[in-house]
Amino acid sequence: MVCEADKRRWRALPRDKYPKPLIFHDGRITLMPTYLTTLAIIMWVPFGFLFTILRIIIGISFPYNMSIPILSYTGMRGRLYIISNHTNYFDKTRKDPSKNKGKKKGTLYVCNHKTLLDPIYISMAIMKPITVVTYSLSRLSEFLAPLKTYHLSRNKEKDSKMMEMLLNQGDLVVCPEGTTCREPYVLRFSPLFSEKSNEIVPVALDAKVSMFYGTTASGFKFFDPLFFLLNPIGIYDVMILEKWTSENTCWKSSIDIANQVQRQIAETLGFQCTNLTRKDKYMILAGNEGII
Repeated sequence: MVCEADKRRWRALPRDKYPKPLIFHDGRITLMPTYLTTLAIIMWVPFGFLFTILRIIIGISFPYNMSIPILSYTGMRGRLYIISNHTNYFDKTRKDPSKNKGKKKGTLYVCNHKTLLDPIYISMAIMKPITVVTYSLSRLSEFLAPLKTYHLSRNKEKDSKMMEMLLNQGDLVVCPEGTTCREPYVLRFSPLFSEKSNEIVPVALDAKVSMFYGTTASGFKFFDPLFFLLNPIGIYDVMILEKWTSENTCWKSSIDIANQVQRQIAETLGFQCTNLTRKDKYMILAGNEGII
């Protein structure tokens, strides 16, 4: 239907020329499947499978001060940016355990959601284990996770009590988007986190992969972390932002706080905020609400 002369004039369409913004898409492969890239993927997968097993063993078996440099040599790299006065805070809590004992609640870390490895990279950034609440997680991912994970039931009263209990026990990470977004957009934040603590640390995350996406909507979700680790090179940017205290949150509704944290993270990353939610993503890509 198209002549060869027209094909030779085809070019990749710039993002700003798209008829509609590209926010949601699915599939595992990040590269255009030309003959050479397809051959490269086929040749890499056997080696990548061994690298994946090695990376999992390193991440589970070694303490952070050993696993971080070893993982970097295998291609799993992380970059930490502290865009606040948090350096002193981290140093004090590490050096003076008595201050941790006197704290009534743990710190609530609120981040955008790129892959299932988000909490692990945050834990590596602050160099201490943390607890994670998730909306849905496969049993394989839960088994491989080096952190404690708890499921949210989407029942506000029940989830609120659980988060309150977990914060009384220690630090907690939550991804209020409820699902991952590959493109430079931040989905709408659920305001539940802003009702649980006045001490909120926003964390902006960005993940770059070279061959495979570590997320899916219509595929098998238990493969998500494995596909991320299957990449020859995977890079995580972790940006710790200015801490929200009771002075920042007083006289503001939970929805206003959630929207402002969403906007703060998006502006730091150069992303755009949206009103789209987890349900919108899964209804568009998979025809369901994304419940495992």
